[in-house]
Amino acid sequence: MALNIVLVEPEIPQNTGNISRTCAITKTRLHLVKPLGFSVDDKHLKRAGLDYWDLLDVFYYDSFQECIEKFNDYPFYYSTTKAKKIYTDFKYEDESFFVFGKETKGLPEDLIYKNIDKAIRIPMRGDLKRSLNLSNSVNIILYEALRQLGFPGLV
Repeated sequence: MALNIVLVEPEIPQNTGNISRTCAITKTRLHLVKPLGFSVDDKHLKRAGLDYWDLLDVFYYDSFQECIEKFNDYPFYYSTTKAKKIYTDFKYEDESFFVFGKETKGLPEDLIYKNIDKAIRIPMRGDLKRSLNLSNSVNIILYEALRQLGFPGLV
């Protein structure tokens, strides 16, 4: 039993480091879609979470399409500020994939609109041009899915 976090072209090593640490301590798989804005041996990545790297199930893809093709039988949810439904509107299941875009642009609009029925958002102020930090967003959504599943394998 495991959930999956997909980071599409992440740019900031500290965010990916923090997310990797969260994935390691929750037994969540991390999927990284290239190009990455850093090296996985980057000192900032290491400081933020690489000491957990040996506890992490991490996978790399040259494109998001490669990830989708490999896991096309599993549910995918797309995190975006453009979604109509909030993340708590869904009932998640084991093996769900939560997809997050790069920090500066998010997910491509065509991907979002093609999957709008599985697009999720975190409620926040609408009068700001900024949104939550990527690692905070991952934590909020991941822990809701873990809560719904009864925190499997966690104490």
